[in-house]
Amino acid sequence: MAKTGQGFTMNGNDEHARAREARRIAMVLGGTIVAWVAINAVGRALALPNALALVVDFAALAAFAWALVMTYRIWRARQDN
Repeated sequence: MAKTGQGFTMNGNDEHARAREARRIAMVLGGTIVAWVAINAVGRALALPNALALVVDFAALAAFAWALVMTYRIWRARQDN
C-alpha cells in the first residue's frame, strides 16, 4: 500500500524500515553517551591512565560519526522520495 502526497509515493514498508533505523541510531547515541559518562566517572574514581580515557573518547567519537552518517542517509532517502 503506497501513500501519496506532495508529488511523491512512499512505500509503507520503506517508512517502517527508516523508522527502525532511526530508533537504532537513537539507541546507539543514548548508549554511547551513557557509556562514555560512566566509563569516564569510573576511570576518574579508579585513577585509570589517561590513555584509556583517550581510547574511550575516540570510540565515542566513532559512534557519533556513525550516527551522523546514518542520519544523513535517512534524510537523503526521504529527499529522494
